[in-house]
Amino acid sequence: MDLEAAIRRHVEWKMKFRSAMAQHQALDPVIISKDNYCELGKWLHGKGKAKFGNLHTHADCISIHAAFHAEAGKVAQTINAKDYVEAENMLGNGTRYTNAADEVAAAIMKLKDDAKL
Repeated sequence: MDLEAAIRRHVEWKMKFRSAMAQHQALDPVIISKDNYCELGKWLHGKGKAKFGNLHTHADCISIHAAFHAEAGKVAQTINAKDYVEAENMLGNGTRYTNAADEVAAAIMKLKDDAKL
C-alpha cells in the first residue's frame, strides 16, 4: 500500500467537493461516509490489519480515518442540499473537515513510520 498516495487521495477530496459545487453535481454521501470503501480503508481493514493490527498506530489510523470520512460525508450532504456557501465554509481552515483531513494525514504518516513502510 502506498500510504503517501493515500494521503494525496484524501487531500484531493477538497478539490472534488469544490468541483461538485462548481458543476452542481450530486455526490453519494453514504459511500463517502464509509471508511472501508476507499483503497486505504480496504487495506486498513484487510491486509493492513493482518500485518499491522498489533500496532496502536493502526487502530488510531482506523478511527481517525473513519472520522475523516464521516466529516466528508457531511460536506457531501451539504453540497447535495445545494447549500454551497455552507459547504465552502465547511472546507475552510480550522473546520471539523479540515482538522479531520490534517489528522488523517498525520495518522497515516505515523502508521507508515511505525510499520516501516
